[in-house]
Amino acid sequence: MSGNTLTRMDLTEAVFREVGLSRNESADLVESVLQHMSDALVRGETVKISSFGTFSVREKAARVGRNPKTGEEVPILPRRVLTFRPSHLMKDRVAAGNAERMD
Repeated sequence: MSGNTLTRMDLTEAVFREVGLSRNESADLVESVLQHMSDALVRGETVKISSFGTFSVREKAARVGRNPKTGEEVPILPRRVLTFRPSHLMKDRVAAGNAERMD
């Protein structure tokens, strides 16, 4: 795996090693899964991956913000934002990983 970031190539390589598909088939599979997830989110659907977490799109209303430098009020337009809520299992795994790093 490349450094501290998991990339598409890393996922492709993991599928290649674990599942036994060719590298091209593994890359196609990873791309297909990511495309299905992206398409569902664009449609406003929720993507739930058991034992991992839930991706969803949230509608944020228009509001008035403030420029921190000048204090000037600026309108912030309504928008859609992507959110991720990790599962309890994922939270526990991350917490356990943090505990190991402290030792």
